[in-house]
Amino acid sequence: MERWLLVLDEGTTSTRAMLYGPDGSFGGMAQAPLEQYYPQPGWVEHDAEEILRKTLDVARQMIAKAGGADRIAAIGITNQRETVVAWDRRTGRALGRAVVWQDRRGAGACEALRQRGLEPMVQDRTGLVLDPYFSATKMAWMLANRPEVAAAGGNLALGTVESWLIWHLTGGEHVTDASNASRTSLLALDGWDWDAELCDIFGVPRAALPRAVGCAETVGTTLSYMLGGAIPITGMAGDQQAATIGQGCLSPGQTKATFGTGAFILSNSGTTLPHSTHRLLGTVLYDIGGTRIYALEGSVFVAGSLIKWLRDNLGIIAAAQDTDRIARSVPDNGGVVFLPALAGLGAPHWRPEATASITGMTHATTAAHIVRAALESMAHQCHDLKQAFAADGADWKLLRIDGGMSGNDWLAQDLADMLDVSLERPADVETTARGAAMLAAVGAGLHASLEDARAMLPPSQAFEPAMAPEVRAARLDAWRRIVG
Repeated sequence: MERWLLVLDEGTTSTRAMLYGPDGSFGGMAQAPLEQYYPQPGWVEHDAEEILRKTLDVARQMIAKAGGADRIAAIGITNQRETVVAWDRRTGRALGRAVVWQDRRGAGACEALRQRGLEPMVQDRTGLVLDPYFSATKMAWMLANRPEVAAAGGNLALGTVESWLIWHLTGGEHVTDASNASRTSLLALDGWDWDAELCDIFGVPRAALPRAVGCAETVGTTLSYMLGGAIPITGMAGDQQAATIGQGCLSPGQTKATFGTGAFILSNSGTTLPHSTHRLLGTVLYDIGGTRIYALEGSVFVAGSLIKWLRDNLGIIAAAQDTDRIARSVPDNGGVVFLPALAGLGAPHWRPEATASITGMTHATTAAHIVRAALESMAHQCHDLKQAFAADGADWKLLRIDGGMSGNDWLAQDLADMLDVSLERPADVETTARGAAMLAAVGAGLHASLEDARAMLPPSQAFEPAMAPEVRAARLDAWRRIVG
């Protein structure tokens, strides 16, 4: 009897359940949207109870499609990183809304720590800069500003989305994996337990944090009433690490870029601790059997969310898939340059205060020029990152792209042109879920190693650079003027 791997993919705008065979075959998907809350400028929240409820719903749909819980060999979980949930261990109820990774409310706390001269120590120990993107200042804000969080005392549980889900699925296992733990600012890159000094600096109680575990091992078993049977959870990774695995970037130097709500570029560093001098991040890629593999990372906060903004807020496109056709409808951007800082600027600039702007508009500017300039901004941001990676000794020889936006052929070719590198895009761009399936397969013993699990990868399509150097230079000059 064929048994499936069930992947729970906890994104920023939706939650999904997907089935994969150990050979990489795809068995189906169920998806449910998640509501975004924007209480004030710079704040982004989710309803953690909605995430749990909808995750259970889509998971049950896929289990039914598989033929029942006994047809599921194991579960893999991947999640939006850095998003923080606080809950009460006694009731299992969330203590207010989750604070999402895009949220900027911790900017003041980060600046205060920077003024104390603590950023070099934090970056050296964790691989992360001081920025409200990471989980620690979100946790600190909850403790300081939500009385119910502070009042929970020893019953308080803090964690990212995978911790919240596993706690409920297993009936109380409070765990996180090494890749997600490395995004909190509370774990040393080469550490297994939470760093006491960092917890004190950020004001986060260690007792409220989950236990850090490996990325491919049995971390718990689901309660029978949750999903119709006891199913082991054997794979866990943050979404960008999972996508790196799902792109087969398993050797040092191999690099992928995921274009989802944001855009995230990770380059495998092997067992060498990554240390950037150009404002990139060091992160845990995965830990299996006590062997820890690292990555150098550049994070762009606004990618697919910019297209969503053009659709929902400005109304100048009807659907995201229309942007390919619209970009081709004009010969160039008409002088329009888009700075997509709707949630500040990420690496290598790290300017949480930055806001979006559009320059170069005239009476001749059309909606098509604005849409094309928005797409072009993806390549511009990635070019800034490419220069930073190269300066850190990790230049890209080949870039593997994935994520929903990468299905846009115009965007894929523009990236190849502006970055002047070869690109590969897999036939299945949902590499985040596939990476989680690969981890779960290893954790369940269905594959002996991630190298063996490469058999689960699909074929790829290539894009080669074809832009004239002077055209590339002119666009980059205009971009640098708007970035400042």
